[in-house]
Amino acid sequence: MGLEEKTYHIPVLMRESVDGLNIHENGIYVDVTFGGGGHSREILSRLKGEKSHLYSFDQDADAEHNIVKSDKFTFVRSNFRFLKNWMRYYGIEEIDGLLADLGVSSHHFDDEERGFSFRFDAPLDMRMNKREGITASDIINYYEEEQLSNIFFLYGELKNAKKLAATIIKERNKKKIVSTHDLINATSFLFKREREKKDIAKLFQALRIEVNQEMTALKDMLNAATKILKPGGRLSVITYHSLEDRIVKNFIKSGNAEGEIHKDFFGRSETPYIAINNKVIIPSEEEQNNNPRSRSAKLRIAEKA
Repeated sequence: MGLEEKTYHIPVLMRESVDGLNIHENGIYVDVTFGGGGHSREILSRLKGEKSHLYSFDQDADAEHNIVKSDKFTFVRSNFRFLKNWMRYYGIEEIDGLLADLGVSSHHFDDEERGFSFRFDAPLDMRMNKREGITASDIINYYEEEQLSNIFFLYGELKNAKKLAATIIKERNKKKIVSTHDLINATSFLFKREREKKDIAKLFQALRIEVNQEMTALKDMLNAATKILKPGGRLSVITYHSLEDRIVKNFIKSGNAEGEIHKDFFGRSETPYIAINNKVIIPSEEEQNNNPRSRSAKLRIAEKA
């Protein structure tokens, strides 16, 4: 692992997630979350056949600095929700496996100017793709109170979501909230001291998920993956949030985000996947100690039926 990659992002559950793909040396694989390139490099190291190839997605321009030089590698600068369109563009009808690490790269939390972390005073931006979309500041200053409350409750799992939303409306009427510290100063009194950092982190997480439409993108990507994975192809997904994990679990169980199992004429369950691990795989104690950001990671692996 190179120095640049270490500073960008430490891959989580690397061996377990890549092993889960059950890689064939001539297979076609997709890493939808390139980031620092750790998982992609590991996949490439196992692609020995001439016909093998890896397509890696990332919408963030910064990730391009980590691109791997290999004839078997194609970098796609795009949101992974457009997976199916890009595979069609490259003439790929079926793939042998797909890996997704849904965590935010350490690089984003450590970048003082992007607004992902409350450690730095920065503009409330939080866009993964700086070229388009609304910012966290737009959400904080223009969303209705009920919209804000729903975001904080669903994506941040914050029990005081309603109170938070009401406080933000009151504060923004006095003065526009434009920076990370503006937001913290407006809301920190609502958090108990012993949980303050954790709850502020959850508030920032909720905004990031909404800014980047992460749940919608995840559903779109999983729908596309279900269509283009070959029978016997593998899905290996690392989640960090209970809502993400529920969506992935439901897709594996039923082929849809809601977990609704459809039955055929004979009453047999129609499910596109077979779960490889019935219990989620979590990082070892050693990995959690070495990389604290891996603590909430959960890995699910499934095979296309």
